[in-house]
Amino acid sequence: MSALGWRRPTTSRRLLVHLRGVVLPDAEVRDLWVRDGVVSFEPVAGAETLCDAGWIVPGLVDAHCHVGVRYGGGYEDRAGAIAQAETERDAGALLLRDAGSPVDTRFIDEHEELPRIIRAGRHIARPRRYIRELGIEVDDERDLPDIVAEQARFGDGWVKIVGDWIDRSVGDLRPLWSDAILKEAIDAAHANGARVTAHVFGEDALPGLINAGIDCIEHGTGLTDDTIEMMVEHGTVLVPTLINIDTFPEIAASAGKFPIYAAHMRDLHARVRRTVANAHDAGVPIFAGTDASASIRHGRIADEIAALSGAGLSEHDALGAASWNARSWLGRPGIEAGAPADFVVYREDPRISPAALTDPQYVVLRGRVVKRRNPVTGHR
Repeated sequence: MSALGWRRPTTSRRLLVHLRGVVLPDAEVRDLWVRDGVVSFEPVAGAETLCDAGWIVPGLVDAHCHVGVRYGGGYEDRAGAIAQAETERDAGALLLRDAGSPVDTRFIDEHEELPRIIRAGRHIARPRRYIRELGIEVDDERDLPDIVAEQARFGDGWVKIVGDWIDRSVGDLRPLWSDAILKEAIDAAHANGARVTAHVFGEDALPGLINAGIDCIEHGTGLTDDTIEMMVEHGTVLVPTLINIDTFPEIAASAGKFPIYAAHMRDLHARVRRTVANAHDAGVPIFAGTDASASIRHGRIADEIAALSGAGLSEHDALGAASWNARSWLGRPGIEAGAPADFVVYREDPRISPAALTDPQYVVLRGRVVKRRNPVTGHR
């Protein structure tokens, strides 16, 4: 055992494991055991002590990513998608909400050592109004409710609609759908037991989506005081994907043919931290998502937590947005008796130590130690 109270685990198979540390979110010093892949607060004979000091956090959540979409563009094969999932896992993200992907990643569920993925099926958009070949293109918006219902049955309780995108005929962001058809489509998803989320950058698409009963807004850079108030009234959630919004200046720089759109994107970027702070202050539930895909590398959940903290959330709430609160929102337990043993162990308080948050000491997934770091040498 090191001076810091850490042991190097002897194997990555399921173990009888004992840990003692500060357990978040309540920040109580507790002993917990892992047996048969689940958490127990009752002593387990023969358990190996993995650590007797540190911070134990429910498995992190990346609530907006795209497993199977290659960084730089294109799609991954099975090996590439598995590598992305491994990267997320090693960063401590043990639950992923895949907010739209053309790649069916259900084969990842066969791997006990990989994160669980909650899938939203494919993006649903209009022709020439989203990234080519990424989503389902709907020629006639009257078909939207049927397609939403189909994706609701295919996914894991979520559907993803593209709410706005650049309209080249006007040179700026514009909504894709009429308000009436949005109401029909969202009702169709709800009737099939699915929640609906929408990609939205600008301002104009938000009122129709929120009034139609949308469950979540992705990005939300165009939120105003009025639409924030609407979200509070409707209980709508926000996943702001701040590290992706940081690419807006680059997007604007490449949009020379559309100066109005470029200026709009720069303005949305310039005020996004204030926008998120206003939403948080008003009581909009906010969760962490990186938008890892073609323009953002996987494994950056720590960067998104830091960005949320820099946008008005406390360090505790920012971590909760990517851990215990996000797990509850997605219907997954935290560190509870009988729950799957999915947690991350840090040597220091990850709420106040960015270095600790980016380099977990141990990652435990369904009772398996899937990542370990030697506390003395730093080697894994």
